[in-house]
Amino acid sequence: MPPDPFAHLHLHTEYSMLDGAARIDEVVAIAAADGQPGMGITDHGVLYGVVDFVRSANSAGIKPVVGIEAYFTDGSRFDRPSRDANERFHLLLFAENDVGYRNLMKLSSRSFLEGYYYKPRMDFDLLAEHSEGIIATSGCLGGLVPQLLGPDAGVEENSKARSRDFDAALKAAGKFQDIFGSENFFIEVMDHNIPAQRQITPDLVDIASRLGAPLLATNDAHYATASQASAHDALLCIQTGAFRSDESRFRFHGDDEYYVKSSAQMRALFPEGTYPGACDNTLAIVERSSVEFEFGKILLPTFPVPKGHTELSYLEELIFAGARERYGDPLPDEVRERIAHEMGIIDSMGFPAYFLIVWDLIRFAREKGIRVGPGRGSAAGSIVSYCLGITNLDPIEYGLIFERFLNPGRREMPDIDMDFDERYRSDVIHYAAETYGSDHVAQIITFSTIKGKQAIRDAARVLGHPYGLGDQVAKAMPPAILGKEATLGQVLQPPPDDAPADLKDWYANGQGLRDLYQKDPAAKESVDVALGLEGLRRQDSIHAAAVVISPQPLTDLIPIQRKGEEAEVVTQYEMGGVEALGLLKMDFLGLRNLSIIERTLELIEDAGEERPDIDRIPLDDEKTFELLRSGETIGVFQLEGTAMRSLIRRLVPDSFEDIVALNALYRPGPMGADMHNLYADRKNGRAEIEPIHPSVTHLLEGTYQIMVYQEQVMQVAQAMAGYSMAEADQLRKAMGKKIKSLMDAEKEKFVAGCVGNGHAEEVGVELFGLIAHFSGYGFNRSHAACYGFVGYQTAYLKAHHPAEYLAAILTATKKDKDRTALYLNECRNMGIEVLVPDVNESDMDFTVADGRIRFGLSAIRNVGEGVVGMIVGARKAGGPFTSFQDFADRVDPLALNKRTVESLIKAGAFDALGQTRKGLFLAFESILDATLERRRNEDMGQFSLFGEDQSAGLEVGRVPITDDEWSQKVRLSFEKEMLGRYISDHPLLRARNSMRSATTVSIAELPDLSDRAPVTIGGLVSTITRKWTRNGDPMVFFELEDLNGSVEVLMFKNTVGEYGMNIVEDNIVVVSGHLDHRGDQVKVRSRTVEELALSDDETVRVLVPAARLSPETVKRLKAILSNHPGATPVQLHLSNGTGHKILQLSDDHRVEPRSALFAELKELLGQRAVG
Repeated sequence: MPPDPFAHLHLHTEYSMLDGAARIDEVVAIAAADGQPGMGITDHGVLYGVVDFVRSANSAGIKPVVGIEAYFTDGSRFDRPSRDANERFHLLLFAENDVGYRNLMKLSSRSFLEGYYYKPRMDFDLLAEHSEGIIATSGCLGGLVPQLLGPDAGVEENSKARSRDFDAALKAAGKFQDIFGSENFFIEVMDHNIPAQRQITPDLVDIASRLGAPLLATNDAHYATASQASAHDALLCIQTGAFRSDESRFRFHGDDEYYVKSSAQMRALFPEGTYPGACDNTLAIVERSSVEFEFGKILLPTFPVPKGHTELSYLEELIFAGARERYGDPLPDEVRERIAHEMGIIDSMGFPAYFLIVWDLIRFAREKGIRVGPGRGSAAGSIVSYCLGITNLDPIEYGLIFERFLNPGRREMPDIDMDFDERYRSDVIHYAAETYGSDHVAQIITFSTIKGKQAIRDAARVLGHPYGLGDQVAKAMPPAILGKEATLGQVLQPPPDDAPADLKDWYANGQGLRDLYQKDPAAKESVDVALGLEGLRRQDSIHAAAVVISPQPLTDLIPIQRKGEEAEVVTQYEMGGVEALGLLKMDFLGLRNLSIIERTLELIEDAGEERPDIDRIPLDDEKTFELLRSGETIGVFQLEGTAMRSLIRRLVPDSFEDIVALNALYRPGPMGADMHNLYADRKNGRAEIEPIHPSVTHLLEGTYQIMVYQEQVMQVAQAMAGYSMAEADQLRKAMGKKIKSLMDAEKEKFVAGCVGNGHAEEVGVELFGLIAHFSGYGFNRSHAACYGFVGYQTAYLKAHHPAEYLAAILTATKKDKDRTALYLNECRNMGIEVLVPDVNESDMDFTVADGRIRFGLSAIRNVGEGVVGMIVGARKAGGPFTSFQDFADRVDPLALNKRTVESLIKAGAFDALGQTRKGLFLAFESILDATLERRRNEDMGQFSLFGEDQSAGLEVGRVPITDDEWSQKVRLSFEKEMLGRYISDHPLLRARNSMRSATTVSIAELPDLSDRAPVTIGGLVSTITRKWTRNGDPMVFFELEDLNGSVEVLMFKNTVGEYGMNIVEDNIVVVSGHLDHRGDQVKVRSRTVEELALSDDETVRVLVPAARLSPETVKRLKAILSNHPGATPVQLHLSNGTGHKILQLSDDHRVEPRSALFAELKELLGQRAVG
């Protein structure tokens, strides 16, 4: 410690988002290195960073002082003044002790719950209510007292510049002193070389003297070191959307003084003779601060049990009741023993209430008809969970291990994640709030950070460089490895020789960025600033799943926030902090596929069919496995990617175990080691099954001697080295972390165990090496089995009820145009016709009638669910609409806004009423104007002289609806605009034979290919953007859409010069180039862009086994062809066991190749009928 130490108490960490740039570990290390005994945290209006700060300070050996820079109003926190009158001031508050910390949490929480208005605000009344244990200061230039002293500059927030009013400042300071006490209110002094600060400092010293208030010297630290001032300035520009060159932008005045200065620097700024006690008082506050954080304790809510029960006895009663339902009565010995084993661990660890809480939430969901998943993660290894209905897979039957879920050697809360139908997830959260109290339940906050690429783009923008520069440098970052992105430091600095492979790969693949950094001054400037931004927290949001349930009001334990009266209540501590403090964190996940399953079952019922009991379907259904083996698994949960479908065809699954293995093997680790192909080859006899060691052959028999699952690592350790399952789980975790010291200790223990079990030492050494290798790729079998079951359920529905299943998927993905395109094309491939929306037939969402899917009205652009409800309501009340006029007469006027009706017309929703789309489009505004005027008059009692019907008839007669129709190109263009895709027809259908021969891959398959892979794709041109580089060279970006999806294509100077004339909206082109995975989305960098050469033989080829051509089939085939007359010839390709014959049908059977034709042919002759 220096001879005259100092403690920084005014610190804005990165949790003062887009304002503070001080990384917690860095500033704590600086303070500790300078011998400062403690440090404070005072982020703007929040306590977000407190847990991280306390842990960091404790680790560094300095005392953390927990505080906040509050937003304060001298009016009422309940007021909502106009923005000009909305004054806010700053005020530092610190927790002196545990009482003060609880009050600080209350103050911060209530400033959100009651005072949130642009910012969370406190007032005098709130401060007085929670003043005990609080130390306060007058604040920075933005504080009430400094503002009343009339600084000339540095006005913060929404405070108004004002004249000096010393008496008012003295009175305000006195009021704060009265609230907090004479020893707990400090007059804060600063010096950042700002004239306004130096102007008011004598007044502040005078006020302190008159009130007998102690002085407190601080530095308004927003970053760690002076060298970070430039990056912090850029951060302010990101916050305000300004360029650094803007003269009038928000900036920090002074000479880059807002960093963590040394004790000597602070003592020099505030000498004892001029500022008596100002520096020593920082040490006094550190000394007084004594907040104790208890990490690692367990704070479970009490579960309300029936009279006469304890939590344990009630849990046991529920378990045995469920066990008898699952296994029968009497229970098998194996079941009783497993239950007893698990309950012994659950009871000893104090977790009966946890299982009761989860059981109750699942019970509520099931009773309300909310679909619940079969389980997730390792919880499926628990027979207790299975008997309670929390999970739906038998852990005994599937060989799942309890200790993988709950290890008595680790004092950790269980972690059961719950999957619910995404539509009703909020209902379960509301039930939890009702059960345990709304003040005991909240969702959990999460924070996004500034990643390397974004930091580069942000830095380039605020520095005023062209967009193209930031984009070019950002794209020079190496691609992610297994979903993890490199940092700028990892790209710029050579890794050590013993660095992991991914660090070496990132560095090797980052040569392009380093070249730009060395050769382009603008790029270097951008990267240098980006280095200071990277990793900082950017904004807060709500975690997608996590919810906390507390045994007492949350604000007694953690701070919470709510940004407005209608917003969600959210914790201020993120998930790690909530768990560290011992609170119950549960994941309520909304799983889309559960809603798809439930929608499918509802559609099956609506069609008059029996609803399948999808949770009890046979796991050996042949039709389901036929679908799986074909690889036609688009839309099947976890099994629909192109590479996955290729693996499925290679593996040829014929049992549920194969589906579980697919889920475990289709991961970056196993695929990188080629284990997925090895498994497929061994299963199908293409490779010899080679045991890794004779001693464990029986344990790996089911996976062809490949260690696929983490549980197999545990079983080997138990069988060979005598590990308990708890010890085996510790081994699994150590191997997963690959920390050498842990691995060495485990190896010694494992080998000794093997020797103790009668094996040779060299066997133990060899076996440890083998399982250490495989354990890096092993996956949680419990999770693979649970999600494999959901995948099997969706495959079953697609195989047995394809129209209903695809309709449910289309509803679930209606807001994602690329996914919608993929599933619409799958409908085409399966011969399922999709009909345009219809005001008389469509409902809110996609429906099924006679095996055909009807587009849902709510999926039309500009047509909201509220409008659809009015349309469907009018139809149900008065029957089908007979004309457009009838529609205008009967639907609620609120639904008749012109934008909505225009969208319905363009989408084809009135086609069945007899008018053409163009004719109705030209007349609808006049019809609506006249009809709405008449309806308004009728509502006021003004009827036509001729009566209602005659009046309506005369008015309609004045607006004739012509029979004119748009050209097919225009009609389909509008249809696509409204529906996101072509539905009634597609321009590419006529060209698909030529397209198939001209391309190498479909657009939907691109994400599965590697970066820079050569590709040739084709499709329709849309969304054309033309730009120029800094050198004036042309660039063109456009969307290319095929029947499966869309992708952005990039054209640069040479390609634009040679092929730019082909880039016309709706032109059909073939693009050759290579993939670019470096951005957020896959793109194609084009080399050539040529118009598709349509072959002269655009023939429809009908493929059919000759044996199927019965007279009745031929008759139906002729009828289908005659229903779609056109100019395209038809060939019949007949096949039998010995050969192949082609019949060219006469010109009488020429057709128009539309999706409806192909759907009918596939329905008659099978899915592969059209080639």
